[in-house]
Amino acid sequence: MTRTSALPAHAPASRPGVARRILRALAVVACLPYITLKIAWVAGSEIGIPAGSVLLEHRTLLIVANSVSVVMDSVVVVLALLLTQPWGLRVRAWLLAFPLWAATGLLAPIMIGFPAQIVVSLLTGPQQTGSREPFLDEWVFGVVYGGFIVQGLALGTLFVLYTRDRWSHVWRGVLGELPDRLFGTGTRAAAVVASLLALAPAAVHLMWGLGSTRGLSSAQIARRTGDFYVLEWVRALFIAVAVAAVLLLVFRWARSLSVRTTLGVAWVGSGGVGCWGAYMTLVTLMPETDPADPFTGLAQLTYAGEMITGFLLAGCLAVFLRQRSASA
Repeated sequence: MTRTSALPAHAPASRPGVARRILRALAVVACLPYITLKIAWVAGSEIGIPAGSVLLEHRTLLIVANSVSVVMDSVVVVLALLLTQPWGLRVRAWLLAFPLWAATGLLAPIMIGFPAQIVVSLLTGPQQTGSREPFLDEWVFGVVYGGFIVQGLALGTLFVLYTRDRWSHVWRGVLGELPDRLFGTGTRAAAVVASLLALAPAAVHLMWGLGSTRGLSSAQIARRTGDFYVLEWVRALFIAVAVAAVLLLVFRWARSLSVRTTLGVAWVGSGGVGCWGAYMTLVTLMPETDPADPFTGLAQLTYAGEMITGFLLAGCLAVFLRQRSASA
């Protein structure tokens, strides 16, 4: 049997339907504001950057960071095309899984956190901080994060439709129906280790979310607003959800729970923890743009712990997906 003939009979073999074409267009168009801004900044424009912003003090770093950002967001365009073309069904699973997991992990916390920040700001009103000039003009965040939310909704829907066409057999049934052989001792041990590692970053985010200043620089303390507290609670939530979902899946607890729901939550949660942990770890390793605003050792360990936790949990999911696909 060839790889192509192994696809389910209902997999689309022609042009995508109207709904998928609309979603693809939305995903691509939603990338344009972010990519356009980044290219403008690389070219020397200061649109959206207020006078006195620290971004204007490190031109080389701005060019490098924004060039990488353009490439990363361009991947969304490639994924939108891949998920809606017949040739996309023939792409090897391992080539597709990681960029989609990373895209999910980077977009999902924004899709939850940014609307929550708006609600909090409406309830509490404008908040002044003791920091110096703002990093970016306020409108930039609305345009960019609004685009990210549309990207996440469109790309996420396309991903669900794609996986339904190609891998719906993987998530059928309930946890209690899964055979014991899907998870070996090593996978269960990895899930337990990840869960224990998650306790430290979860505790730090909860600590910061409750108002503690331990592990924050003086500049970070000065510019705390409702947005800061929302993000800390969102990060703690993602850690808790990711760990709970993977443990439920690996140990088959709550045996009447559907595999689809558990797997979906574990996918989104582990991505949010691992990818944002990796992103923040990278940020802490970049050259200091403000000597008065360094990341502390506790912050660096927290983000690194999130990254390791998320990737360990994702490894457990990878084992499940491989074994489940092979057994089916």
